[in-house]
Amino acid sequence: MQKVIPIAPEGGARRADALSGGVRLATLPPLSLYVHVPWCVRKCPYCDFNSHELKGDPPEQDYLAALRADLEQALPLIWGRQVHTVFVGGGTPSLLSAAAVDEMLAMFRACLNLWPDAEITMEANPGTVEAARFLDYARSGVNRVSLGIQSFDDAALKALGRIHDSAQARRAIESAQEAFARVNLDLMFALPGQTQQACLADLRTAMAFGTEHLSLYNLTLEPNTVFAKYPPPALPDEDAAAAMQDSVAELAEAGGWQRYEVSAYARQGGRSRHNLNYWEFGDYLGIGPGAHGKLSFPDRIIRQSRLRQPQSWMAAAHKRDGGHIAEERHVSPQELPFEFMLNALRLKQGVSASSFEDRTGLSLASILPVVNRAVATGLLEDDPARIRTTPLGWRFLNDLQAMFLD
Repeated sequence: MQKVIPIAPEGGARRADALSGGVRLATLPPLSLYVHVPWCVRKCPYCDFNSHELKGDPPEQDYLAALRADLEQALPLIWGRQVHTVFVGGGTPSLLSAAAVDEMLAMFRACLNLWPDAEITMEANPGTVEAARFLDYARSGVNRVSLGIQSFDDAALKALGRIHDSAQARRAIESAQEAFARVNLDLMFALPGQTQQACLADLRTAMAFGTEHLSLYNLTLEPNTVFAKYPPPALPDEDAAAAMQDSVAELAEAGGWQRYEVSAYARQGGRSRHNLNYWEFGDYLGIGPGAHGKLSFPDRIIRQSRLRQPQSWMAAAHKRDGGHIAEERHVSPQELPFEFMLNALRLKQGVSASSFEDRTGLSLASILPVVNRAVATGLLEDDPARIRTTPLGWRFLNDLQAMFLD
């Protein structure tokens, strides 16, 4: 069970005064692009992402035309800014043909100020890819692939509703390594019926491939999923899951992967630049059905989300009247401390104290009462130059982040 640290009310009046003004940003943060491909062969019972089962082939030309319309309508919001990273997620982007991916990346190069060495990541699932397609993706400009392996145990894969087996997972990894220098493997633990021995066996198999990055997630029952409504049997309890997480971290770090974020492990030089931009409270434009984005301006920070249903999004994007935007709101000064900490505190090394002012436009003094209280309770390091969790703070991260709620 997670221990709840009591939150004292001190400093509230001073903090309200400090947050009463507007946002003032001297410089804008780095900008990334997120692209959502919404289709899957089959919806996994644990998945709460915006994914839709595909019947037949993806409507590639309709999708790409709507994606261009979405992007062109967003250009005035980011005009002149460089795009440092691109992430094509889903859903299952590897359902797209090599020609469709080539057309998509050509569109980005034509419309955006894309860095020549931009990190361009694409998600893929075993069972929906071939070696030839990976090589074509790489020729088009994709330089990093993230494979949704989840497990190498066939019984566990079946319990998770995955459409691939262990042999297909191994072949997909080998094919990816032939095409890309940068490969991430997604792996889950605390699976139905999983023992700690089986959990570590999965990790050892993944480590044997020697990829630069591992994303290691605890299976959680997210709201509005099949697993939330019908929990699978024999799920490890919280203590067993916590023990697995500790063992996973110890084994991965002993093998040469540094844990730099709650669920992210990388070899030297292998950190995900795109995800780091999220965690460091950078900006990202999100296009495609259900995509979310955060954009900064000198006097405000906004969040956007697109319509979730693919057909609705495509129809609305073509009208070019902004109807494809489901929501756009200004992030208030009162919300910014929590939003910043929700991301930054996930990083093991934290962030520089000055980055809070740089990325939110607020004075560091506005959060000092809460910071001091977190230091006093042992959740934050006592370091005036950095905002960084202690090992205790990382273990009770939700409670630490909640201290920064308005």
